[in-house]
Amino acid sequence: MKNKIATIDGIDKKILRTLMDDARTPILEIARNVGISGAAIHQRLRKLEKSGLLSGSKFIINPVALGFNTMSFVGVFFDKAADAPLIIKLLKRVPEVLECHYTTGNWNVFLKVLCKSNDHLMQVLNTIQEINGVSRTETFISLDQQINRQIKI
Repeated sequence: MKNKIATIDGIDKKILRTLMDDARTPILEIARNVGISGAAIHQRLRKLEKSGLLSGSKFIINPVALGFNTMSFVGVFFDKAADAPLIIKLLKRVPEVLECHYTTGNWNVFLKVLCKSNDHLMQVLNTIQEINGVSRTETFISLDQQINRQIKI
């Protein structure tokens, strides 16, 4: 089944850009800037949520403030591709694994992993490598993130 593509107009784009910059912007401030009523902003936001374009709002935690300084990407090789559902279920239990992607190329899955230090990363890699069905891993440590953005609206 294909994903339905959401249709948005110029007003929707203005609303979305404002909220992408600061999700806490008051609805009435957005309404004044866009030139429509607060009720119309609410209606448009409900429509955008219903279309699947918006998937909620959240606060973004700065991991460095909690001592998480080592970001890495881990390619995981499986013994058998058929073991993927169980391996991924077990990977979900590793709190340092932030993302897991099926990919093309060498790995069966590619992980985004956040740790407090290189020693902590080594412990996490051992945990991942001990999962039955994982044959090996390949790790890349991020030295510095240069781009962090959402899709342009």
